[in-house]
Amino acid sequence: MKYNFDEMIDRRGSGSYKWDGIDRKDILPMWVADMDFRAADPIMDALRKRVEHGVFGYTRVPDAYYQAVIDWFRRRHGLEMKKEWITYVPGVVPAISAIIKAFTCPGDKVLIQTPVYNCFFSSIRNNGCGSAENTLILENAAEDNTGHGPAEAGTPAHTGRYVIDFDDLEKKAADPAVKLMLLCNPHNPAGRVWTREELTRIGEICLRNNVMVVADEIHCELVFGGHKYIPFASISEEFQHNCITCISPSKAFNIAGLQIANIVASDPEKKAKIDRAVNINEVCDVNPFGVNALIAAYNEGEEWLEQLLEYISGNWQYMKEFCAKKMPDFPLVELEGTYLAWMDCRKLAMPSMQLEEDLIEKTGLWLNAGSMYGEDGDGFMRWNLACPRARVIDGLGRFLKYIRNSK
Repeated sequence: MKYNFDEMIDRRGSGSYKWDGIDRKDILPMWVADMDFRAADPIMDALRKRVEHGVFGYTRVPDAYYQAVIDWFRRRHGLEMKKEWITYVPGVVPAISAIIKAFTCPGDKVLIQTPVYNCFFSSIRNNGCGSAENTLILENAAEDNTGHGPAEAGTPAHTGRYVIDFDDLEKKAADPAVKLMLLCNPHNPAGRVWTREELTRIGEICLRNNVMVVADEIHCELVFGGHKYIPFASISEEFQHNCITCISPSKAFNIAGLQIANIVASDPEKKAKIDRAVNINEVCDVNPFGVNALIAAYNEGEEWLEQLLEYISGNWQYMKEFCAKKMPDFPLVELEGTYLAWMDCRKLAMPSMQLEEDLIEKTGLWLNAGSMYGEDGDGFMRWNLACPRARVIDGLGRFLKYIRNSK
């Protein structure tokens, strides 16, 4: 069947974190990473059937749940799993926090690649650990002739692309205090889908330095333009034993509010430590709706997902062409994966948090300040493109009006 992603669903008044965060009718939220699309019909049907049952007690996860996860990742991504490797949890963030608790002591360090998802910082900090930052390199960005800062006025920039500074990664991983590396694959907000070669170099560096990899692969289904998601654990048996993978259908199928995710660990000792930490953190229970939604998504949601990817890719192409023609001084980072566009706004010479507030006040457009994702993100803004195209057009129009009025 053909799904209608142009449908304008009014989410105000639904308790939406995204839409009800500011009480203004003109707000256009393109910030937090959930979609404005209705869930796939098989998910809706599964939830209706569960509601009609009428009893919502504590949930026992059935074998069909594990089989749905195993079959999906085998069929779609070539990743083999076993039921006993899987630990269910309410979300990837609680999973990451529990994993850090299980494998570090206060004062240890966790390696991250910045700019990166803001909850990485809080999960590390809340467990009493420090961050070791491997700053990603933005290639083809608009820079002055010193290599620092925005280009001169009137100099249009090309679309950029982040790459890994492997020399720095090797140096940071060699610190004996570094116990874990949080790998974001695909990367939020850099938009990269790491290649097999890049992942292999990361894995080899971590093995040499006895650093365990924690792969946050929540955006794994959201890949565009001929790029391919490679599960880190699928590359080699050594990598599989030295990593823990966090996955969820929440981003790809827009069911984040149903709170369902999985931790995958093939090593029995690592799995036992994870299970203990999950119980210590009291994140061992999930709700029945999340269980049923995951089964429906993985068993029957592929057609919806393929249409979604085509639609979001169209939104990205529209934004890319709009910016090239009308806002060349505000280049985009190439979007290989996720639905989160990363825009270079350094031309405004304004802290990104100030720009976020100014855009809300003057235009009603709500974006994420790049500084949320580390100091390296300051001067950038993150756009959520998982919405009807009319909203993308509206948001870009508001931003264009803002920059014209700022001159």
